[in-house]
Amino acid sequence: MPWKELLPMDQKVLFISDWLREKSLSITQLCQRYSISRKTGYKWIKRYQEQGVNGLYEKSRKPISHPASIPLAIRKKIIELRMQSVITPGAKKIQARLKTLYPNEQPPSKSSIYNILHTEGLVHPQRRRRRYDRYTKPLKRSTSPNELWSVDFKGQFKLLDGQWCYPLTLMDDFSRYLLGCESQNTVGTRTTIKSFEYLFRKYGLPERIRSDNGVPFSSKAVGGISRLSAWWIKLGIHPERIEPGKPQQNGKHERMHRTLKRYATHPPEHSFKLQQERFDIFKQAFNEERPHESLDFKTPKECYQSSRQPFPETISAPEYPPYYEVRTVQKNGTIHWKNNRLYVTHLLEGEQVGLEEVDDGIYAIYFYFYQLGKLDIRDKAVGSGCYLSIKV
Repeated sequence: MPWKELLPMDQKVLFISDWLREKSLSITQLCQRYSISRKTGYKWIKRYQEQGVNGLYEKSRKPISHPASIPLAIRKKIIELRMQSVITPGAKKIQARLKTLYPNEQPPSKSSIYNILHTEGLVHPQRRRRRYDRYTKPLKRSTSPNELWSVDFKGQFKLLDGQWCYPLTLMDDFSRYLLGCESQNTVGTRTTIKSFEYLFRKYGLPERIRSDNGVPFSSKAVGGISRLSAWWIKLGIHPERIEPGKPQQNGKHERMHRTLKRYATHPPEHSFKLQQERFDIFKQAFNEERPHESLDFKTPKECYQSSRQPFPETISAPEYPPYYEVRTVQKNGTIHWKNNRLYVTHLLEGEQVGLEEVDDGIYAIYFYFYQLGKLDIRDKAVGSGCYLSIKV
């Protein structure tokens, strides 16, 4: 036999009909017949008595008043902050900005701000990225401004005039302050040193600079040293490199690059001059307008101050301890030591290196404070004019 189906409204009408017709039934018995609670039965009867059959229809559960609704002025400000900022802020950043603009008002929650943006069509779904496994041996973290700077070249792109642009970016790790975003036409050492010298004179010198293993920050020479990193060492800066294939070890810088790519390179400009102007606008917005969650929603400018170590006009020669054996690197990259030739690197031509005996027959080779590698002569016929090499 077919199932007997009743719509909710039909059930209510039948319930009221039985209540009107069968006066001998109690409310409890009538509710048991229709499998409803006595509270529901009394509610239907009351609505029928007050409004007739129309009172049996389902009523909206929407609240009559909204005491916690977001004022129209705040809604407009949320949309304005989203649309008029150089770097499009998300719900967290907008909430932080509202706290600054309206200190005496409680800002809407992040989910409420997101819902407003979504309703206005200002939120676009993004493709989920595959995350890297967390590196279990982190590099030394920074605890103050200028303790660690990070540097990298954001991927090259072609300007509309056909020239290739290689943006050099330099950022303070602690405050996220974007120190430089320089549009270069090459990744060559001379051009990069020129950009660094300008930034060093403006902000002073850091203690360490972290980079990847690409040109011009590193090379295949002993100790991974390059002409650029050798210049840093002479200035007293410790070069620090991440592991190959581990960009997450410089994650703050990579995250900044993602924002830079989105707002300052698409679409590209017609010339280097116009592209640099666009980089400067992005730099100002990133440093002075965009609050960072990791900085308690402060801007990088509020957390950064220039280094107390100024850029020197002249670079002094290295001073090694008296127990070091000091040698000068020849044009072919070698030094003469104990009647042997030891290849260091041609990149240090004319520079002085120091050799320290750290164990019987084992020497550590230094360039200023930076250890290039070690030399093991225990199995070598020292003094016979043989050719020695450094082991990293």
